[in-house]
Order: sequence, then structure tokens, then C-alpha cells
Amino acid sequence: MSRILGIDPGLHITGWGVIDYDGFYLKHVAHGTIASSPSENIASRLGRIFKELSDVVERYSPEEAGIEEVFVNSNSFSSLKLGMARGAAICCLGVLGLKVCEYAPNKIKKSVVGTGRATKDQVSVMVQKLLNCGDVKLDAADALAIAICDAHHKTFYTAAG
Repeated sequence: MSRILGIDPGLHITGWGVIDYDGFYLKHVAHGTIASSPSENIASRLGRIFKELSDVVERYSPEEAGIEEVFVNSNSFSSLKLGMARGAAICCLGVLGLKVCEYAPNKIKKSVVGTGRATKDQVSVMVQKLLNCGDVKLDAADALAIAICDAHHKTFYTAAG
């Protein structure tokens, strides 16, 4: 049995989710969000992501992590903020010695729902069904989807040799 931490980075809300997997068996362990206020300075917000993810890693002891790749949208300022949140998360994981795998949003959706164009609601419904974990907020559901995607790819690559 291996433990994976999935992270859906965001400066306002960073979702996290922890699962166990053994081959094709998935088990929900925990999930949550890290929220910050736009009224806080950027250093405090990034520090909060780093600190709270450190606490999650310490509490649940994942062996590795999956994180969503950055995507550039039409608002470059929003993309920059997302990149900073990702950086804080990846830095935290690196400092703690976790292997980090990055996944494109469409790959995550395809792994969980079966189509790369799935909506956030569709991803959330499938995560809840796959993990039998009850109602999950969208950011945490996305993080669990990233962990599921990582588990599916580990299983495929391990089986393929």
C-alpha cells in the first residue's frame, strides 16, 4: 500500500487530498483546503501554503505527491499568482523529500472521468464515487483527482515495466 498526496494549487484556495493505493485499489485517507485572504501580503499567503502543506505531510506521511501543471490563461496576472502558489507547494514538498509528479488538467480529468473536457462538478462526482468519501468541496475534490491520476499512472507504469 502506498500513500499519495494530491495538490490543486491556488493562491486563494489550495486543495489537498491524501489517498492510499494498492494496484487498482483506492482508499480515501483525508482531504482539505488551505485558504488565504487577498488582504494578506503575498509572502504571508505563500508561507501559509508552505506551512500548512508541511503539516499535512507530517500528519499523513505520503510517499509522493502529484500536482496540477500550470496552465496559462488569458489573464497573465492570475497565471502568475497560480505559478507562485505552485512554487510554494513544490518547494515545500522538495524540502520534505517527496517525489513530485506533475499532471496536465486534461490528463487528470481523463484519468478520473474518462474525458479531458470534464467539468469540475463531473470530477467531484467521480472522485466521491471512486473513493466513497461523501461530499467534498471542489478544490479538495480536484486534489483527490490529482492523487487518483497519480495512482493510475503509477499502476500503469509499474505494470508495463
